[in-house]
Amino acid sequence: MPVHELSPAYSPTDLLQRLGERLRDTRLAQGLTQASLADRAGISVRALRDLEAGRGAQLVTFVRALKGLGAESAIDSLLPTPGVSPMALLERPRRRQRGYR
Repeated sequence: MPVHELSPAYSPTDLLQRLGERLRDTRLAQGLTQASLADRAGISVRALRDLEAGRGAQLVTFVRALKGLGAESAIDSLLPTPGVSPMALLERPRRRQRGYR
């Protein structure tokens, strides 16, 4: 199965590699070297290299890299705010309303 298809069978290592690939692809699309992004993000080149290779990194390193790319809004896509399900609204017990005369 190609790495780019979504599957519930992804291991944490697979997901780290996907994040690293996406980060690298975004960096390259912006014409940045690892050194220039690391400098903009305030992280070491080695930390960025490890992150892009999917070898794991601290969450703060990932967030700094996103900010260095100007892509911090990607977090909203990664974990969107949960909405209210219309079915859940129907299943909620109705509150009694008092009538006024």
